[in-house]
Formats: sequence, C-alpha cells, structure tokens
Amino acid sequence: MTGTALGAAPVWIWPFWAFEGRGHLRFILRRLAFYVVAAWAAITVNFFIPRLMPGNAVQVLLGKYPSLPPDAARTLSIEFGLGHQGSLLHQYWAYLGNILQGNLGISVGEYPAKVTTVLSQTVPWTLALVGTATVLSFVLGTGLGMLAAWRRGGRLDQALPGFTFLQATPYFFIALLSIEIFSVNLHWFPYGGGYSLGLVPSWNWTFISSAIVHSILPATTIVLTSFAGWMLQMRNVMITTIGEDYVLAAQAKGLSSRRIIFTYAARNAMLPNIAGFALAIGFVVAGALVMEIVFSYPGVGLTLYNAVTNDDFPLLQGIFLTISFAVLLASLLADVVYVLADPRTRTQEAY
Repeated sequence: MTGTALGAAPVWIWPFWAFEGRGHLRFILRRLAFYVVAAWAAITVNFFIPRLMPGNAVQVLLGKYPSLPPDAARTLSIEFGLGHQGSLLHQYWAYLGNILQGNLGISVGEYPAKVTTVLSQTVPWTLALVGTATVLSFVLGTGLGMLAAWRRGGRLDQALPGFTFLQATPYFFIALLSIEIFSVNLHWFPYGGGYSLGLVPSWNWTFISSAIVHSILPATTIVLTSFAGWMLQMRNVMITTIGEDYVLAAQAKGLSSRRIIFTYAARNAMLPNIAGFALAIGFVVAGALVMEIVFSYPGVGLTLYNAVTNDDFPLLQGIFLTISFAVLLASLLADVVYVLADPRTRTQEAY
C-alpha cells in the first residue's frame, strides 16, 4: 500500500537517490525537454507580441520628450532594440542573444533604466511579501485540513463553509475593508506603501521594522483569502486516506492519534497539496496584482500595472518573461517532488 511504502521516511526528506531505475530519469528528462520547449515558446511569443501592437517604446519616449531632435528616434531605436534594423528574423536572433546575456532591454518609465534593474528592485518585495504569505497559507490550511478531517463533524469542520466564503470574496474587497477598519478607524497600521516616507531601503532595524509593519495588512489579506483552498483540499483527501486499510490497521494496533495522523494518513494525503504548493510558489513572482495596487506596495504587481498604463513594452516583456520562467521552474520542481514523494511513480509501469 501507499502508506506502507512511505513509512520508511517522510516525503519532505526523501533522498534524490530514491530514483529507482532508468525509467524515473527518462521521465524527468522528458519533462525537462518539455519545459525547455515551453520556455522557448514563451520567449518567442514575448518577442512577437509587442511587434504586433501599434507603436513602440521609442514613440512613447519621444512623446514624453517632444524637444528631442529627429535623429534621436533612430538612436533610441538602436538603443532599445525595437527599431527595424534588418529582417524580423535578424531581430529575433538578436533578441535571443540578449536574453542569453541577461539583457531584457531598457524601461521607458518615468526614468529610463534597464529592465533588469527595475526587476531587481521590485521582485524582492513581492518574494518577501507574497512568498511569506503563500507559505503561511499553505501551512495553516494544510494543518487545519488535517484536524478537520480527523475530527470530522467537529467545530473546525463546521466552520469550513465560512472559511471558503472568505476565499470566494475578492481580496481587493477584503483589502479595502481592512484599510478602513485598521488604518482609517483604529490607526493600527499604515494605509499603504512598502515603508515609511523619508526612509532609505537598507539593512537596519528602522527600515526593516517599517517594512514589516507595512506588510502586515497585505499579507493578512492574502492569507485570509487563500488558506481555505489548502484546507478544503487537504480535508477531502485526508478523509479518503483515513479509510484506507493501513490506517485502520494502525488504529487497531493502538497507536497514538498523533502518530496515525502524521506518520500514516497525512503523509499520503499531502501529495496533492505539495504539487499545488510548488505551482503556487511559481506564481509568487507574479505577485498579487490587485492587492499591490490597493496597498501601493512596491512589488511586481504594481510595477506591471504602471508598465501597462505607461505603454512600457520592454518592462512588460521582462515581467512576463520572468513570470513565465518562474512558473515553468516551479512546475518542473513539482514533477520532481512528486516522483520523489509518491512511491506509485517509482515503478516502470507508471511511465
């Protein structure tokens, strides 16, 4: 049975030498080849979409600075790589070369800067906020799902519809409501932003404490509107797992409830959540767009919104490409984790 096969070691510390036979390696290599093709497709689509849209970054920049001389258009086209130098195929190969060199172009925002520079200033904010909130949601939802399934029909299980109602509620509404209650009326937390005005980002406690205070409401909003999904999935799978023969045998042996829950039932029931968590981590880079706009949080979501409103095509390309790579990497990680965690995949017949 599944539980017996997993009884030797927890899934979260399963060693990489657990691959048994060449079938597992072939499976991973096939998945890796698929993701390489998917990455190439993402890069290609990312190249062609801005070129199919009317206008370009040069026209946007010339519109912002009408006093520039006419020759500036050609110079800017060469600088941004969006001009019509050579054929489309030549531009495509040049774009691929820039990608391999880590050159994502130049943003034409309020102050022109390299896209990589803009991303390096915004991605850490999203990773810290949305990443932490995603982990908390996963841990809280999975833990509560275990308890709700083990004590089926109890108070926690009966409260699940209320938790799912929170998940169904748009989190921009929860965000606005939390600002009204905790910022406007109670003055417990700031209205928005990543840190207090007048501070310079640095590794000192004054700035870090300010950033933590500013992140509490956005993080709480994400947790409240997402943990119920993990809880519901864990509860449903856990209920099915509890009815398995190996769990009933463990109960008949007189083992403690704690050991039965974590050693026998939860370890197998967590497999769908583990795969979902890996994918959720990939979408962390995308940020919570509406949440970051509501709280004016300086993450990828707000940067993406500003790029759309400013017709900043190079920055849009860089953000979309970063999100695509993050999701593909997380999907590959989910496949690897599933092969390591689920013994049913460690057979030649599984492939």
